Amino acid sequence: MRYLISTTYVLKWQLKSANNYKFTKDGICINTKTSKVINQIINGRSKGFCINGKFKSVNTIKKDMELIPKIDCPF
Repeated sequence: MRYLISTTYVLKWQLKSANNYKFTKDGICINTKTSKVINQIINGRSKGFCINGKFKSVNTIKKDMELIPKIDCPF
């Protein structure tokens, strides 16, 4: 017997340089193109994420964040 478990995340921010990386209020990073959760890693003394194969620290990511724009849907 198979069980299907689904998780729903409420996304609030996205990166200006890479729109497919979105963040929740809790700081969880999700790649919406591949639907995978990106783990936070430590490189030296700085925390960060691997964005497009390159390490970016949390401080540089915060400068690159923007609120996700609302899309007006006519339906």
